Formats: sequence, structure tokens, C-alpha cells
Amino acid sequence: MSHEPDLLYSDTEDALRDAVRSLLADRAGHQAVLDRIETGDPYPTGLWPALAAGIGAAGLLVPEKLGGQGASHREAAVVLEELGRAIAPAPYLTGAVVATETLLALAPADGPAVALLAELAAGERTAVLAVPFTTAPRTAATAFATTGPARAVADATAADVFLVPRPDGLYAVPAADATVTPVTPLDLTRPLALVDTGTAAGTLLAGPEEARAAVRRGLLSGAGLLASEQLGLAEWCLEETVRHTKERHQFNRPIGSFQALKHRMAHLWLDLVGARAAARAAADALAAGAADAELTVAVAQAYCSDVAVRAAEECVQLHGGIGMTWEHPAHLALKRAKADQLALGSTGHHQDVLADLMDLPAPA
Repeated sequence: MSHEPDLLYSDTEDALRDAVRSLLADRAGHQAVLDRIETGDPYPTGLWPALAAGIGAAGLLVPEKLGGQGASHREAAVVLEELGRAIAPAPYLTGAVVATETLLALAPADGPAVALLAELAAGERTAVLAVPFTTAPRTAATAFATTGPARAVADATAADVFLVPRPDGLYAVPAADATVTPVTPLDLTRPLALVDTGTAAGTLLAGPEEARAAVRRGLLSGAGLLASEQLGLAEWCLEETVRHTKERHQFNRPIGSFQALKHRMAHLWLDLVGARAAARAAADALAAGAADAELTVAVAQAYCSDVAVRAAEECVQLHGGIGMTWEHPAHLALKRAKADQLALGSTGHHQDVLADLMDLPAPA
């Protein structure tokens, strides 16, 4: 029996949105982000502890019996929508989604994975999967065959522990035992680094087969919920563009009253309607453990990635000269959207997955 998606937001999800949006407005406004992105430490002071432990967002995917909130991907998606709107630097997608889902997939009754999950859910530690941020769910096995440092690991500088794929399984390695070398990313709000765990022993969490399946599940959840981040970013871009074009006058008229600009913003609004449906469907499918979750995630990523980029490009262009300046946050949105377009599998990769799952010819 096929899963019937529920695309509407519940009262609980709306309340969570309000709490997260209020926190981000207080701790991670666009000006605060702009002030920090060139310091080498873009994470706003106090934001992650307040989000992870204060609101309890870090444990949304973790069952209550393991110390979490016992919520689902739907609630986590709401958090990511708000993080996307704020373009906020926070290791939520990498830590509270990808790493957490990887550990949950091991389904242990006890042991080091359970202890680590409890610490992640409480916000006491932050874990990051030590694979390149471009790694797609279907290519998860390559991480176990690759030796040497992991390149372009997102949020590595915020991690307390790394989940490290090795040929003989998945290991938890304390960040203190690893060498983390920051690299310059396109998106300065999501730091990337080269992570070298060298000969650090770490703690074995699972053998090769179980670990590969777990990492693939973590990356699939990450890709599905990344669509919600892209949705939130695109929504902010459209709202900011509409606001600006109402206030900016030319020839004694708001530029938003010009038909050509109205059409561009109307087309973008239609794109957002589709993106919202795709992102919500992906979150709902993951929450329900639906059989077609991989297909739904591929649809969301193939669509939402491009919508976010288009919305950010329109935001920059329709702001005119001010959109090209460093002082306006439009460039943060464009860089985040372009980086997200390659994250956890490119648009082309997800289109190929769709073609495979639906037995269609691959896109040209």
C-alpha cells in the first residue's frame, strides 16, 4: 500500500517554527552573520547551545527512550526551513540529521552508539560524518573504500567527534585526535575542512555492511531535509525581493508595479509552491519510513536545488546595485544556494536516480 503524504503543518510544527525563528532573530540576524563570516568562526555565539539544548532541536530525531525528543523528520524539516531563511551557520543538518540518523540506523540496544546518541540529543556533543559534503546517498560505499583524509567535510570545525568510515566499519573518533584543516568554501556560512584522523584508533560502532547501510540512511535523510533548507532560503529571497520592490521607486512609481518584474516574481512564487510540496513530501516520507522515500527525496532535491538558486539569483538582480554589495545579505543566499546545489548529491545525480527508479531514460 502506497504512502499518502501529509503536506500540511501541524500546530506543534508551527509552534516549533515560531520558537526557532525567534531564537534566530535574536542570535543570528543577517547582520550578525555578515559580521562573523570572515573571522574564520562564523557560528554566532551561543546559537548552537540554545538551538540544540535550549529548544531541544538536536534531539528531534532521537527516540525518547534514547534521550531525545521522539519527534520526526517533519519537525526537523521545520527547523531547517528556518535555518535556511536566516542563512544561519549551525551544524544542524550535518550533526542533528546526517550524523544522528547514521547512528540511529545502527539500531543498537546499548553500547557506544547509544551513549553517543544521548549526548548528541542533549546538545552535549556534536558529531559530523567525515565524508565530503558532496557525497550522495547512493555513493556512500565509496567513503569506506577511500583512504586518507576526508576532503570538504562540512561543519568539521564545530564537531566534537567524527563518524569515520573505514574499510572494516564505522568508527567514532574524538575531534581532539584528528587534524582539522579549514579550507575556503564558496558558502562562508557553512565551513568546510579537510579531516585527517590518521592512525587514531577511535571506537568501532559497526562492521562494514551495517555501517554502509547506516551511512546511506544518514545521507538520504540529509538530502531529503536539505530540500527544506532550500525552501526556507528561497522563501526569504522572494519575500525580501517583494519588500524591496515595493519600497524602491523609479519614475515616481514602486519598481514592483512594473509588469515585467511582477511576472518574474509571480513565476518565482509558483516555483516556491512546487518546492514546498516537494520538500514537505520528502520530510513526510522519511518520517513515515515510506517505501518510496528514496524516490521522494530525489524529486525534492532535483527540484528544490534549482528553485533555491533561481530565487537567490532573482533576489540579487532585482535588488539592483545594492544586491551586488557585501553589506546586503543577498550574496549569502546565493552562495548558500549554489553550495547546496552540490551538497549530498548534485541535481544531475538526483535526476539520474529518478530516471533509474522510474525506469526512464537518463536526462541528456
